[in-house]
Amino acid sequence: MNGAKIADMSRRQVRLVLSTFLVAACLCWQADSSPAQSQQSDHQTGAQSAADRRPVVIELFTSEGCSSCPPADIFLKKLDTDQPIQGAQIIVLSEHVTYWDQEGWQDPNGSAALTERQSSYETALGEKDPFTPQIVVDGDREVTVQSFSHFGEVLRQARDEAKIPVQISDLSIDTDAPVLRAHIDTGENVTGHNAEVFLAVALSHVESQVLRGENGGRHLVHVAVVQKLTRIGKLSKGKSFADNVQLKLASSDDPTNLRVVAFVQEPGPGKILGAALRKPGS
Repeated sequence: MNGAKIADMSRRQVRLVLSTFLVAACLCWQADSSPAQSQQSDHQTGAQSAADRRPVVIELFTSEGCSSCPPADIFLKKLDTDQPIQGAQIIVLSEHVTYWDQEGWQDPNGSAALTERQSSYETALGEKDPFTPQIVVDGDREVTVQSFSHFGEVLRQARDEAKIPVQISDLSIDTDAPVLRAHIDTGENVTGHNAEVFLAVALSHVESQVLRGENGGRHLVHVAVVQKLTRIGKLSKGKSFADNVQLKLASSDDPTNLRVVAFVQEPGPGKILGAALRKPGS
């Protein structure tokens, strides 16, 4: 079964996963703090706007049917809230897969398209099978429980790489339709590689009471849960991109609970070359 790498984990191992994520969080926070920064973080002071920070996209492949995933969900939420890396805007995406649905609980946020996206990543990253939880940083770095001691270093390396500017403007939501409209534009693609432009629509906050399966009886909380991921165009070498985008939303989506992420990625999927985050009203 896909996900077999963690299907047999005991409760003790699950606690170990949680400890690993929390330790990694502490290392990530502390390693980027200097004496001058220890009093206040960027997140607290607002000293750097998103435009002043380089985006780092973190994709978490997860499932409500996987007992090892809730610690990773908690960790993703902490990254989103605390923004621990100086000079980086960490943009998180929680992407729920479907192959755990056969184990007793159908994840209400599971998506066949996101399952396929993870499978494509496995080919690019050299993994034999998909598994959860799995973290991919900027499309070309996989972070596992075993490699979490280097997580802060991975984020700082991603921050230090040149990024193609991406901007989301004129963001509006017609609640009667319901339809999301936005203008997406990028800087010139000077990377020497053709790329694709994507738009992700995600729920900022999701809570779920799991009734069956490995997490039966648990109340789970998720952040940035992707509901729609759409390829909206190409970004050729030496070119820029600009277009007005219109996407139909689910009638149940609360506009105040949405966030929109635009990103540029090499085909494959490959390296993410730039990204931007907007929330309605921001």
